[in-house]
Amino acid sequence: MKSFMTALLAGALIAGAAGAQTIDRIKETGMLKLGYRTDAAPLSFATEDGNPNGYTPNVCVEVAQGIVQILKIENLDVEFVPVTTEDRFEKVASGEIDLLCGASTITLARRNLVDFSIPVFADGTSVLLPLNGSESFADLAGKKLGVRTGTTTEAALTATLTATAIFAEVVRFDDHASAMKAMESGKLDAYFADQSILAGLWLNSPEQQNLRMGQNLLSIEQHGLAMARGDADFRLLVDSILSQLYTQGVMQRIFGATMPGIQPGEILRAMFTLAPQPQ
Repeated sequence: MKSFMTALLAGALIAGAAGAQTIDRIKETGMLKLGYRTDAAPLSFATEDGNPNGYTPNVCVEVAQGIVQILKIENLDVEFVPVTTEDRFEKVASGEIDLLCGASTITLARRNLVDFSIPVFADGTSVLLPLNGSESFADLAGKKLGVRTGTTTEAALTATLTATAIFAEVVRFDDHASAMKAMESGKLDAYFADQSILAGLWLNSPEQQNLRMGQNLLSIEQHGLAMARGDADFRLLVDSILSQLYTQGVMQRIFGATMPGIQPGEILRAMFTLAPQPQ
């Protein structure tokens, strides 16, 4: 209990540094800063010319347009700021960015530091395998399993191995690109990541014909847009805009445009129809 309360207090202190008046800051500065992941395609990534792209940054573009209309800001300067898996939530808490538009799973631990919007995406931990590979955990015993360090996927994989009492060599990577090289060269027997990210990696792999996507999910995760903790007015503003985007079918259109050829899963299809009503 003591360690939990210490973490909770630390999160509140850090969040307080950002200030709870994001709307006032946006009005005063005429600037909206959006953080995005550069390496989480197709959800959030940087193009070859360095511009943000992907499902979540495109959702944030629509949110920014909604902010302009509601706050009646004539010349809002929208700046996309690249973030990493290590510093993304700290940049939100410190006020360096106003809204995190990367692939960010909503967890209680992260809510010690930041708040989240209503869910904008639903995903889950899955696995990429050799064409003849088995996704049964019993068959993965003693094998080399890759995962990106510092992610909810790493936690899900560790928990599953512990729960099933299966020993395997877990190889941790700092980025998806190096993990895919290891997978394509046969140095890994399986690579675990969010299903959406694996789909993007698989579709763009030169070894696509020799790899396959697993069908099972180790976890079900909801993604949200992260913002400063305790700023109820800004959160309500963002949630109101997102609810309109769901109602108008914009979220579905963004999904189709940024993930052509990929069908939304059952949970995501439900989200498209069950989002909070604007009124």
